[in-house]
This record gives sequence, C-alpha cells and structure tokens, in this order.
Amino acid sequence: MTEQRQHLYFNLIDELLKCPNGQEPEVLEAQPELIDSGLVETMLQVATMFAHEGNQDGAKFLFFVARELAKQLGLYPEVPNSEVANKE
Repeated sequence: MTEQRQHLYFNLIDELLKCPNGQEPEVLEAQPELIDSGLVETMLQVATMFAHEGNQDGAKFLFFVARELAKQLGLYPEVPNSEVANKE
C-alpha cells in the first residue's frame, strides 16, 4: 500500500467519522475505488488505536463498518447460525 493510498484511506475514515448518522453508505459510495481490503485493514488499525486511547464509540463504529465492508468484499466468512449453535 502506497503512502498516498493510505492517506486517502485516512481521509475517507475521517469523513465517515464526521458524517451524520446514516450517511455512511453515501460517503463510501462516493469513493468506490477505495473500497478494498486495504481500507478494511486501515479501519481496523485506526479502531484499535481509538480503543487504546479510550475512544470506545469511535472504535466500535469503525469495527462495525470494517466488518460490514469485509462481508461485502467476501473477506469475512459467513457462518450459518446452525453451525454456531452446534458448537455451543
């Protein structure tokens, strides 16, 4: 990942954090070229940093968005509920 691309990821993450609740899909759809595994990874890094700094709300938000993006990109395995129930 280039430094320039990482800078673009950080800008997009900043926009997501500042946008009104519910506007996140529009913010993401405005920059589809940045929606990839690198963005998910960067979101997780920023969320982890937020958690360590005590910004739990920011961390939870970014973890949630990163997980949803990972699912859309096929990076997050979907586990059927029956499998989860069988392991308990």
